[in-house]
Amino acid sequence: MGFSQSLSGVNAASSQLDTIGNNIANSQTVGFKSSSTQFADIYANSQGLGTRVADTVQNFGTGSLETTGRGLDLAIAGDGFFQFSQNEQMAYSRNGQLTMSADGYFENAQGARLTNQQGEPLQVTEFSQGAQETVGVDTQFNLNAEADEIDRATVPFSQDDSDSYSYVTNAGTVYDSLGVAHDMSLYYSKTGANTWNVRAALDGEMAAGTGETISFNTNGQIPDGDQTAFNFDFGDLGNGSANPFDFEVDLAGTTQYGAEFELRTFAQDGNASGTFVGVDITENGEIMANYSNGNSGEVGTIGMANFRNPEGLTPEGDNLWTATQESGAALLGQAGTGQIGSLESGTVEASNVDLTQELVDMIIAQRNFQANNNAIQTQSDILETVTNLR
Repeated sequence: MGFSQSLSGVNAASSQLDTIGNNIANSQTVGFKSSSTQFADIYANSQGLGTRVADTVQNFGTGSLETTGRGLDLAIAGDGFFQFSQNEQMAYSRNGQLTMSADGYFENAQGARLTNQQGEPLQVTEFSQGAQETVGVDTQFNLNAEADEIDRATVPFSQDDSDSYSYVTNAGTVYDSLGVAHDMSLYYSKTGANTWNVRAALDGEMAAGTGETISFNTNGQIPDGDQTAFNFDFGDLGNGSANPFDFEVDLAGTTQYGAEFELRTFAQDGNASGTFVGVDITENGEIMANYSNGNSGEVGTIGMANFRNPEGLTPEGDNLWTATQESGAALLGQAGTGQIGSLESGTVEASNVDLTQELVDMIIAQRNFQANNNAIQTQSDILETVTNLR
């Protein structure tokens, strides 16, 4: 009797049900990849001996991307894997749900650490920033060529007399050596044809001296070779600052056109002290640490990997895979380049399990199991009948 054929069918259907059950159990696991069972027939001397499980194949199709709004949730829009270091071994994952440890490492729920392309764990090392005194300011503006000239012989400069200057603007904020913020104002006075005087004030207190002179050519631009950077000295600010305050202001790019006054740009290199407030992660995997003083600094770039044969990866549990000879060595790269997808922050990749299809497959596997079981029972009944005939 052919008990072995039906028994192999029962075992194969049982294995398929195990795979389907695992898929269904992980239908809500972020980054999970479903598997399917493949079968092969068994023959000997042209005699069918049943079936066997040939392989369990992983499906690395992309799951849907779901928004979470949480900055440390990452999803890969396309192919590729995150690279983690765990117990001195490299592992790979599609699950980008990260947390930050107390010492600044980016970890998954099991403590595996996200790495850069060199396999080194990424880490925020600075949780505070000291104050930085402003030493340089770059600013550009346009001065109206049609402004009236001011005769200094009859109208001396005074902050309180708006007729003694052409324009005044609150240009921006600068910082002393203690990180104290000061509002910087600039006063512009047209003193002659294509000639202007520029003065600076902090919190209403004028810098020492009588200001700086800039001149323009007939095209409304500062001639090549003319000085554009000037030093403004504010001395002791009277707030306990360790350093008398002075800094350079570069006016390169300033113009004198027949248009209204316009402050175009203002940038300076100082800052108040600040504390770490979080990170932003770009679509290319660059991690930017942000501080309460408005500064940010790059921590590093997330190392990504891909494989010639992802189906050859070995699942290790905890949303991780390891490389094998079948998968080939990891092909390292940066998100958004080559065969590696870009990253989306505040997003996770859902499991790619098709629950409806799994339920259909489960019904089919269950019927196969029952049919093979019935075949065994039928053959058992026949055998018993034949035995009783003797």
